Amino acid sequence: MSGFDRLLVISLTEIIEKNLGSKTVKKIDDRLFEKFGISLIQSIEEFDKLDLVLREFFGKGADGIEKKIFENIFQTKSKKSKDPWYTLSDSYVNEIILQAYGDMEKKKIIESVSESPKIINDILKDCQLPRTSGYRKINSLIDDGLIYQSDQIIVDNKKINKYACAFTNLKINIEKNKLTVDVQLSESDIAKSSIFQIILN
Repeated sequence: MSGFDRLLVISLTEIIEKNLGSKTVKKIDDRLFEKFGISLIQSIEEFDKLDLVLREFFGKGADGIEKKIFENIFQTKSKKSKDPWYTLSDSYVNEIILQAYGDMEKKKIIESVSESPKIINDILKDCQLPRTSGYRKINSLIDDGLIYQSDQIIVDNKKINKYACAFTNLKINIEKNKLTVDVQLSESDIAKSSIFQIILN
């Protein structure tokens, strides 16, 4: 799962409820638990499972439902480059990103892992952060989906996680009092995203 999927979880859950209604969502949630042992929120991070259940309920109509749900959160801005840009228009997602960039320590952490994945000790050294507050900020960024575990290394027979940024580049736009955020995702980020695998296929 990519950080990008986690970043979209709360917004997608709300949009699904708004589009399908609470009774239908309850049935979908029950079926997800019955079939896979997961909740609706968990299924968004494993979107292929939600896609299967939506197809059980709506058949080919699931394509239109998924398209409508995603258009409420992001649109493809440019497919010309190798790593395409996407415009995030969901206010909740944009607020998470803006709050992170408004916190200087979180901003340093994101910048530290945007070039290449790093282990937590290297992030703390690179950003010159104290351990306790640094760990707290890193965990907050992981919970929000702005950074994610990209791989692991083995040091002294212990597996240590490496963390990467959820996107390659980011632009913040304000036009006519409307705020949008453009993100560029790498091919590997898109390949790790269960949401994008469904959208692109």
